[in-house]
Amino acid sequence: MQPHFLNNILGKIPAAHRKYLAQRFRRLTRPAWWASVCGTAVSDDFGYDRGTPVDRYYIERFLQQHCSDIHGHVLEVKDSHYTDRFGLAVDRRDVLDIDSANRQATIVADLATADSISSNTFDCFILCQTLMLIYEVRSAIAHAYRILRPGGVLLVTVPAVSSLCSLRADYWRFTVASCSALFGEVFGSDNITVRSHGNVAAAVGFLMGLAYDEIAQKKLDEHDENVPLIISVRAVKRQDSAP
Repeated sequence: MQPHFLNNILGKIPAAHRKYLAQRFRRLTRPAWWASVCGTAVSDDFGYDRGTPVDRYYIERFLQQHCSDIHGHVLEVKDSHYTDRFGLAVDRRDVLDIDSANRQATIVADLATADSISSNTFDCFILCQTLMLIYEVRSAIAHAYRILRPGGVLLVTVPAVSSLCSLRADYWRFTVASCSALFGEVFGSDNITVRSHGNVAAAVGFLMGLAYDEIAQKKLDEHDENVPLIISVRAVKRQDSAP
């Protein structure tokens, strides 16, 4: 929460600039060195109040690399932000959420029990940073496979390292090995590509609550397979799948 005097100031500034100024103010009042010196995070919102969180650097890079998969009828969780940003030739977009209060949701369902969603419907399903919040993760992956059309692509990211999400129950953290097993048993091992992203500096920065532009890009681009920040999965539904 911002101080009252800051809210008063921001209220007089055009909305387009308020978020940026609030983030700059947060960085000034709680600089990055504060976390390392005092042993405490500088953000309790994963770094959103300072800019773009560190994990999003890798998530966005992954989606950019696979933007050609984001086409046709696309499903995304919570909102259509990444569909809008990275999609190519998107004909229709749907938004999935378990929360019926989400006005952007066009489909209200729990992915783990999503029998109400028709099979063979989507050309692409963007499922970022969601599976850690679903206890029945195997069931969620099975439904994600079912609702894709043959040849459809599931683009997934999951945390390997993260603070706990305070808004919902937070059950899991993942590895390349666990993702290879979980998605391989549903999609087939030949139809998945699993990668780790990040390193010690990225993981520490994310836990501290830094924005990714507070860390040198050269450092972010280093890869340490023993200390990943996120895991990405590209999974393709077999063309010969039963209708």
